[in-house]
Amino acid sequence: MAGTAGTPGTPRVLRAMNDRAALDLLLEHGPLSRTRIGKLTGLSKPTASQLLARLEAAGLVLATGTTEGRPGPNAQLYAVNAKAAYAAGLDVTPERVLAAVADVTGRTVGSYELPTPGRRPAQPVVRQVTDALDGAVKAAGLTRADVHRLVIGTPGAFDPNTGRLRYASHLPGWHSPALLDELAAALPMPVEYENDVNLAAVAEQRLGAARGHEDFVLLWNEGGLGAALVLGGRLHRGWTGGAGEVGFLPVPGAPLVRQVTKANSGGYQELAGSQAVPRLARELGVPDIPSGPYAEVAAALVERAAARDDGPHRQLLETYATRLATGLASLVSVLDPELVVLSGAPLTAGGDTLRTLVQDELEELAAARPRLVVGEVREHPVLRGALESALAATRDEVFDTSR
Repeated sequence: MAGTAGTPGTPRVLRAMNDRAALDLLLEHGPLSRTRIGKLTGLSKPTASQLLARLEAAGLVLATGTTEGRPGPNAQLYAVNAKAAYAAGLDVTPERVLAAVADVTGRTVGSYELPTPGRRPAQPVVRQVTDALDGAVKAAGLTRADVHRLVIGTPGAFDPNTGRLRYASHLPGWHSPALLDELAAALPMPVEYENDVNLAAVAEQRLGAARGHEDFVLLWNEGGLGAALVLGGRLHRGWTGGAGEVGFLPVPGAPLVRQVTKANSGGYQELAGSQAVPRLARELGVPDIPSGPYAEVAAALVERAAARDDGPHRQLLETYATRLATGLASLVSVLDPELVVLSGAPLTAGGDTLRTLVQDELEELAAARPRLVVGEVREHPVLRGALESALAATRDEVFDTSR
């Protein structure tokens, strides 16, 4: 079987490995010359020239210009062909479906927001998904057929054993056992589904505060309180996809919530979720509490409290930090992660002031002492994670020149 395609060590496979290494370098550094690619990969000039000619013929790289301002003749520069492939992501909440399309370099080329207000969906979920995707595709000047892969992020998780969405009773229309088959029939590209908090963790690991970390927990607070668990560089999803649904965690200081799936809440959610912040602010006498969705109100209150040092605001921030640390103590005691990333609007709004308070409390409550950081991907982290996830699989397919 020696010499067949796909056999490790054969010239075809070795060429494909060099091709992928060069493409990854071009994604990381931008346009590079043949000489620079050769130095970064360790390839000789003739081999680097052959590699670039091969990738250019395959439509994966383009000649983009020449070097300027250096001694000697200008060198030809090469870059990844952004039009070689496209991937899409969706971020689904009860209020809206946010869609985006990115080219193979990761640049967002089209986006669209589809409002979905109300407890009952105004249109079937399949129509919501296709309309949102079509809106982003149209904004990018593309068609559905141009999209190689779609990743959809939702609250909760689709049970791999039953195909039904669990842990997200607040997401109307998404609980039909036939939904995944219906979406597969309606969409021409491969579709993957992932928990929204897990996708926020993907974004932080690829682009943000968790870069270079193989073991970390991302604590998320928006409409719901959740966590993503990354162990050995991989997301831990659990048997039913419910790993990280920490809002259901019983914790000291909160009433014991029974029948949590019907209540769609639990002790940690009641203690430290977004809805608890305005309630706590009223109890402490914080003035001028704004109105609006819980996550937005909580973020505004936390941001204001972090910027002030008067009695009620300081007490609000300290109490919130203690509540957050109470649930985190259970997580880090079991997982012993290297890092904890605080993400979601109410957590990032508190900045380093809130982070320091939570870190100090956690050191009092848990034997494990991970480092706490504030998330860096602030603009649509779930959508960005969906795009990053879709792009990773798309690149593995499109950049494989061994076929």
